[in-house]
Amino acid sequence: MAGLQAGAPTPRSITVHGASRVLEVGFSDGASFRIPFELMRIYSPSAEVQGHGPGQEILQTGKREVGLVELEPVGNYAVKPVFSDGHDTGIFSWDLLYELGAKQEQLWADYQARLAAAGVDRDAPMADKGGHACSSH
Repeated sequence: MAGLQAGAPTPRSITVHGASRVLEVGFSDGASFRIPFELMRIYSPSAEVQGHGPGQEILQTGKREVGLVELEPVGNYAVKPVFSDGHDTGIFSWDLLYELGAKQEQLWADYQARLAAAGVDRDAPMADKGGHACSSH
């Protein structure tokens, strides 16, 4: 979901809750979501996380305590978070924030299944990227 879909709900309020590590977003259709920073970080739309095509996703671990250092607006359609682990390349469109909020339960279940399939713990440190060509942190 790269951009804003016609007629899609738009944010009316965005609040960063640093202590509880959640981004609270209220949308024009009345929906309101509290999206954990960890969920945003592990589902970042950046190439560092998503790879450069289907099947190239990089499983993110060790992000439970990740914070949000900054939240930069991107035009009228998105925000770009700067996370405490240095990750700053994902642009979160309003559509993506809505999807993360609305599908949290399923996204967490998918993440847990991917962790189990890889045989790694959620809190395990990230493995060395070993030559990944992207300019990432």
